[in-house]
Amino acid sequence: MLTNRQLFQLHMGLPSVVNNPVEIVQAKGIYLIDSEGNKHIDLVSGVAVSNVGHLHPRVVDAIKLQLDDYMHVMVYGKFVHSPQVKLAAKLTDNLPESLNAVYFVNSGSEAIEGALKLAKRLTNRAELVHFRNAYHGGTAGALSLLGDETMKNAFRPLVPSTRMLDFNDFSQISQITNKTAAVIIEPVQAEAGIILPEKGYLDALRERCNQMGCILIFDEIQMGFGRSGKLFAFENFGVVPDIICLAKAMGGGMPIGAFISSKEKMMAFTNNPELGHITTFGGHPVSCAASLAALDVILEENLPEKAIHKGKIFEKALLPHPAVKEIRRIGLMLGIEVATEVKIDQLMKLFKKNRLVVDQFLFHEKAFRIAPPLTISEEEILESIQLIINSLDQVISK
Repeated sequence: MLTNRQLFQLHMGLPSVVNNPVEIVQAKGIYLIDSEGNKHIDLVSGVAVSNVGHLHPRVVDAIKLQLDDYMHVMVYGKFVHSPQVKLAAKLTDNLPESLNAVYFVNSGSEAIEGALKLAKRLTNRAELVHFRNAYHGGTAGALSLLGDETMKNAFRPLVPSTRMLDFNDFSQISQITNKTAAVIIEPVQAEAGIILPEKGYLDALRERCNQMGCILIFDEIQMGFGRSGKLFAFENFGVVPDIICLAKAMGGGMPIGAFISSKEKMMAFTNNPELGHITTFGGHPVSCAASLAALDVILEENLPEKAIHKGKIFEKALLPHPAVKEIRRIGLMLGIEVATEVKIDQLMKLFKKNRLVVDQFLFHEKAFRIAPPLTISEEEILESIQLIINSLDQVISK
């Protein structure tokens, strides 16, 4: 009989070649347990998904309770589902008044697609402005706005009428014109290596969009739900978008996404044509129940504020290391850029050997990400730091 690892290699469609894959049999808190009984520390939260940790008991209980009632019953928007409406109300209670209508989908890419369609529908324009080194997902529309040519060139032709600007370049903002349907931006660029906006940059974008009558979309798929030290990253900068896209940590480990705008704007999907956007499984009742439980944990346990303190512990301990060139941080999301002489491929192998789950950024080859569950304890932080330092020590001794 073939093992699960052999079946993985034989029958799974994969985005990259995986050598010697680890088989996970259990996950709890910050720990992943493999099939050989080894314990791995998850320092990326499944890429910003498990903000409340793996298998949080309140999320699990919410899932079990919803399973006793119903799962999928009809395509999105046809019936009233209690988990959907309760979650939508909780989200909008914690957002500005202009973001009061939630459209549930299944993933971050789908949230981006819905937001782009809404922007085009509202403006009757085609041009989409995006940014270098941005990542918005893998579907055709989202890929068209990806800020790296090497990852999308093989799939051209993509969506036309896109314009790429450089993040934080004030001089290029004038390229947003009355032909622009939407400007889509991550308030904090994640896959670029955690790049924060310069003071006044998001304000300038907001003002330009107002002047040109175009839609400002914030992609908070990776930075939302407490990761940045606020519930939503835009709150750090005082600029409110017309549409916000969410996913990843939204589900507490279950698949779900959303794009949120005003009720007035969202109503554009109901006419000319009706069913202007539709999804079968968006807002799945079980995922919504899990999401509501995770959101309650984040708010009630004040995880965003705690993320700031915990992120500072990592930064203070790792910044002095000779293998570290720079640390860019917001909340409990750190981009750690290594010194020029450090071979990051070797470092990643050492992290794996030391049973640390750490990953690199897509668009910054000399940096890696530290983004553990927001529920990580200070004792677990110190344990993780020591293992990171051991790995850094080993890579510079080679």
